[in-house]
Amino acid sequence: MKVVRDLGADPEFPPRISQILRREFGVCPQLSSILASGFLGFWLPFSTFLPPAAEYSFRVVKVYPHDRTAFTQGLEYRDGFLYEGTGLVGRSALRKINLETGRVVQNFDVPQPFFGEGITILNQQILQLTWQSQTGFVYDKTSLRVLRSFSYPGEGWGMTNDGKQIYMSDGSSQIRVWDPVTLKEARRIKVMDGAQPISALNELEFVRGEIFANVWQTDRIARISPADGHVLGWIDLGGLLPKEDRTGADVLNGIAYDSAGDRLFVTGKLWPKLFEIKIIPKK
Repeated sequence: MKVVRDLGADPEFPPRISQILRREFGVCPQLSSILASGFLGFWLPFSTFLPPAAEYSFRVVKVYPHDRTAFTQGLEYRDGFLYEGTGLVGRSALRKINLETGRVVQNFDVPQPFFGEGITILNQQILQLTWQSQTGFVYDKTSLRVLRSFSYPGEGWGMTNDGKQIYMSDGSSQIRVWDPVTLKEARRIKVMDGAQPISALNELEFVRGEIFANVWQTDRIARISPADGHVLGWIDLGGLLPKEDRTGADVLNGIAYDSAGDRLFVTGKLWPKLFEIKIIPKK
């Protein structure tokens, strides 16, 4: 099943098959290319028979206040507090927030020209990406003091971790997997729903062995297998923010998971509310 999922959207698949045919069986280059393309053509139609990813809806458990001036880019829950990374140049920050009241209890203003992006918490440190500056920051979790900076190629969008590896999105259909010590890329995961790549992956959160990902400019969260990147399900959060609260609000973005209490929190950029939700099968 995994093989069928991956073939249709992997541009490197025919060249790899062609190379194997030449190396292992002595097939000439012209014939190996023809055979590799034919093999892909044989398998590709089978991807249309894959069962679609499961669809889920939600039930609101509780509503909390949220700063409607916060351009939410990253969200985490630890030890009774929310940690939020916000964006926009000149307005970017890293915040520690009282969940119940929405009050900011600690704040670090990210200096210009940086546009703050996703965050993740690991080993009593907070990591924060920036959008197009190819620079990230490591903070002390207790004081929010900057410990150091680090660099990476391309854009930074979202981050999460499973305690052993860091997962980072860059707005494409790929998730980069980083070593948590060196902060260097070890590999990449291609996110696919059947034969369809899922691009614009934004904020990430590790939830019960899965990667939850906001998909930019949609009301959906993808549930992704960290093993091979295939989409396990879709959570439709359309209608979560009431119509009367939508004035000035931007897109859904921000997922935080309380692993001890098994609580899931979601919000959006410039939203006045943050929601604790339960995921339920879609009818």
